[in-house]
Amino acid sequence: MLDDTDDAEIHPLFAGAPQGTEFRKLRKRLVRDTRAAIEDYGMIRPGDRWLVCLSGGKDSYTLLAVLHELQWRGLLPVDLLACNLDQGQPGFPATVLPEFLSARGVPHRIEYQDTYAIVKEKVPAGRTYCALCSRLRRGNLYRIAREEGCSAVVLGHHRDDILETFFMNLFHGGRLATMPPKLLNEEGDLTVLRPLAYVAEADCERFARAMNYPIIPCDLCGSQEGLQRVQVKRLLDEWETRTPGRRQVMFRALMNVRPSHLLDPNLFDFSAIFPDAVAEPEAAPPNLRSQGEEH
Repeated sequence: MLDDTDDAEIHPLFAGAPQGTEFRKLRKRLVRDTRAAIEDYGMIRPGDRWLVCLSGGKDSYTLLAVLHELQWRGLLPVDLLACNLDQGQPGFPATVLPEFLSARGVPHRIEYQDTYAIVKEKVPAGRTYCALCSRLRRGNLYRIAREEGCSAVVLGHHRDDILETFFMNLFHGGRLATMPPKLLNEEGDLTVLRPLAYVAEADCERFARAMNYPIIPCDLCGSQEGLQRVQVKRLLDEWETRTPGRRQVMFRALMNVRPSHLLDPNLFDFSAIFPDAVAEPEAAPPNLRSQGEEH
């Protein structure tokens, strides 16, 4: 069990970790939340190989460390390969991640593909780059996963990313949808996994800062202040400030869907509802694990 393990014996990714009580609680919370998401969404198939995507941001560092911690403790029976896709952005510190990974004995692959030039050429001035950039990045990561014999592409999206995407689809896409913790790609040969689905962004930030990981900012899209995601994030921040815990309540709602109380006739047979009709009861949502209810 996690709580019974001597913290003096740690994975190299945790070398130099603070010894204070607050950090120990944070680390254990990250590991437990990640383990819960992995179990709840059936992400593990023993013996598989996972391509763990590492951008150099706080979230991907947290993902890498926690997955290796779970693997090191015998709780994640898969092979892990870290991967960074260098997209050719001017000034990108190309040596930071290879040196970081090599120093900690983490198996990895660094891939260079100049998608930056393509994005700059194709996207008109003043428009956001995220859509095209993410498509090009995803295509390259799928290719790398196949070349490396991986069955899954593992991303560092956390709880707040999932919630923000839900509101972006609600406000701008006209649909109730978000990034699921587990998804099969269109070709049907790879799963896309988000093990940090239950993890708060604030915890990723606190962890990466406490570990003093070499954070690499995204200068391509992160500098565009007009992004819809930035606007949604600010709105959620305001709600959270006024009512602490609001994000978690909204996130739990995504795990407690009632089709009969929405408006999609493809999800629920409204035509069968009449006073004298005997309709099959709507399937109750699955019970949340006792631990998952805390997420």
